[in-house]
Amino acid sequence: MQNAPDSSLIGEEYEVEVGPVAHGGHCIARTDEGRVLFVRHALPGEKVVARVTEGEEDSRFLRADAVRVLEASKDRVEAPCPYAGPGKCGGCDWQHAKPGAQRRLKGEVVAEQLKRLAGLTPEEAGWDGTVMPAPGDKVPAGEVPAWRTRVQYAIDAEGRAGLRKHRSHDVQPIEHCMIAAPGVSELGVEKREWPQMATVEAIAATGSNDRQVILTPRPGGRLPLVELDKPVSVLRVDEKDGGVHRVHGRAFVRERADERTYRVGMGGFWQVHPQAADVLVKAVMQGLLPRKGDMALDLYCGVGLFAGALADRVGEKGAVLGIESGKRAVEDARHNLQDFDRVRIEQGKVEQVLPRTRITEVDLIVLDPPRAGAGKQTVRHLASLGARRIAYVACDPAALARDLAYFRESGYKPRTLRAFDLFPMTHHVECVAILEPAEKGS
Repeated sequence: MQNAPDSSLIGEEYEVEVGPVAHGGHCIARTDEGRVLFVRHALPGEKVVARVTEGEEDSRFLRADAVRVLEASKDRVEAPCPYAGPGKCGGCDWQHAKPGAQRRLKGEVVAEQLKRLAGLTPEEAGWDGTVMPAPGDKVPAGEVPAWRTRVQYAIDAEGRAGLRKHRSHDVQPIEHCMIAAPGVSELGVEKREWPQMATVEAIAATGSNDRQVILTPRPGGRLPLVELDKPVSVLRVDEKDGGVHRVHGRAFVRERADERTYRVGMGGFWQVHPQAADVLVKAVMQGLLPRKGDMALDLYCGVGLFAGALADRVGEKGAVLGIESGKRAVEDARHNLQDFDRVRIEQGKVEQVLPRTRITEVDLIVLDPPRAGAGKQTVRHLASLGARRIAYVACDPAALARDLAYFRESGYKPRTLRAFDLFPMTHHVECVAILEPAEKGS
């Protein structure tokens, strides 16, 4: 093996036996020389030829793609999507694995993160080790559920819509995204040319016929005159301040969950899977068991999904405080929950607003923090409020495990944990952990 003068190992190939799955959509392997490889497009137990995509001689680890499979796993299938595979679209991590195997691999990642970062076994976390599919997502091997209600297309220099390659700004042009929900696909974004655009985001609301396109021009670019296959609202991202502005139609879409309608404005956050909001609300409410008269917190509350569910259940003598940093999300949350006198929404960072409220005691807490997690300071503050139960909604098992360790230090333990496959074909997994004071056994 000869190395480039700059010590880069990109393009070098190693024949390796693939080890366990790791957090991030790859598996771990070691070369004969002991180098650690993070290998995509492989499965545990396989023998593959791995081609290095990132790394140098002195790198702690190398990133690689499995470019040839010498001994295949029984869980391997041919990827249904023509854009899945080494050097292509970076959106899906596991199209080469049977659906059941994907969920099992995600479960292994959750278990490993819990053990390594929180010192918890699945039993100690109150988890049976399974990752549950969303309703309607059980499909035969070789088929793909069309679940993604929001797709951000990257636009290449020729104006073609596509998706970014893995860990790259390069664009893979596509004619159709197989995991896009029907409401997104029917807009026909991939069929058009988008000159002077950097990205085009397509949104198909759940529970309404609202469709929206958000255009981000390149510097100095002008909005194109493009007619789509279905009526849509159009928003524009300002290249100077990043603000989102209405061009045509409504500035919001209407989403529905837990028998309530939620306004989500200006490209604000909403769960991408059409069943996700209902699945998560159900898991949170089943775990918390709200009572009439409860005082509850909904932290990182977004447009008010969990605050609305709590308000319905705590009754007129209860109270719900939501805290959210995004100005537009706060406006939407206040609009969505305006019929509840018992709900108050405050704007600001949780770690700053919560101390200012001078709240010293609550009954229930829901937190759905960003991917980085809540952090030690916030967890300690929450534990000091003496909540009967806490629901932690997590999109990243590593952040969840770190925060569970902080909760243990602060006197709380997991009562139950549930994991859901709300991002089929990708490595992402959603978890809901229910915590209670450690001295209580029920």
